Amino acid sequence: MRLFGLLILLLLSPSLARAQDEPVTLDDLLQSAQEWARENLDDDVLRALQNQDQAKVRQLFDDMQKRLQGEYVIDLAALRGAASAILPVLQRYEETLPYALWLKTQLDYLDAADQFRLIIKPPKAAPGEPPRLAPNPTPQQERELWIEKLSRRPWPDSARAYVARLKPVFAARNVPPELVWIAEVESSFDPRARSPAGAAGLFQLMPATAKRFGLRCWPLDQRLKPEESAAATAKYLQYLHGHFNDWPLALAAYNAGEGTVDKLLHQHKAASFDAIAPHLPAETQMYVPRIEATLLRREGIKLSQLIRSTHGAPRSGVGQ
Repeated sequence: MRLFGLLILLLLSPSLARAQDEPVTLDDLLQSAQEWARENLDDDVLRALQNQDQAKVRQLFDDMQKRLQGEYVIDLAALRGAASAILPVLQRYEETLPYALWLKTQLDYLDAADQFRLIIKPPKAAPGEPPRLAPNPTPQQERELWIEKLSRRPWPDSARAYVARLKPVFAARNVPPELVWIAEVESSFDPRARSPAGAAGLFQLMPATAKRFGLRCWPLDQRLKPEESAAATAKYLQYLHGHFNDWPLALAAYNAGEGTVDKLLHQHKAASFDAIAPHLPAETQMYVPRIEATLLRREGIKLSQLIRSTHGAPRSGVGQ
């Protein structure tokens, strides 16, 4: 029954798969999130939970999907308490553990949003005007917060099993091997992680993206295999960097879709991540600075220092 449930999840999850591959509007994303919450969360997987817990999980995931794809970072802070309460419930059962692994990586975004809530105050409204929203943090504020947040964080427990093993996979595709650390941000190096939107594996590839770069998602999901997932991710990053010729923009597109990034660059007559960051989905606004801080912590290198690999002997990480 559990295998059947997982297969059904794979068949249903492409309803949100456009996010990495096609330009979509915010209304499209919100509608997709709501449709997913009503229809696409695998009932066989959630059946392990009590009815009350099922309802809480569905509501949390629906709210998170909408706010991660919304424009305001600080909006995510309101979900921090609910997510922390739901996490141990999901960790309790084998069927829901993949969602717990995904949620655990997302808690960093909710914590960061809560810190920004305390730092960034909304502008004062004139008498009789409705309250104003606090502005989004600037990319520099994001970088500073993530560098501080990660400054004392040790390697994820399972990273040592994968970093040296997967760096050559990236190097073979002429992609900086340091970008293997995307897996820390996406899944904390646990290939079992699965998002409610249908992303899976170390690098949280959506089904459509996985298929686009040569992986099968059914009947056996190759996204769950580390080498296969790394190879598809490297191909995708190679394509994105070739398209944007810029690693911050390529990483923003990895998270939000190249169509979304292209559209914003055109709308705002911009050429950099910093110029469009306030208009990107809230998750993407934090995602790129989080990757930057992770590379600095693990490899002692900035995104601007990444070079395309031309050999198969990448250096080891330096941060412990």
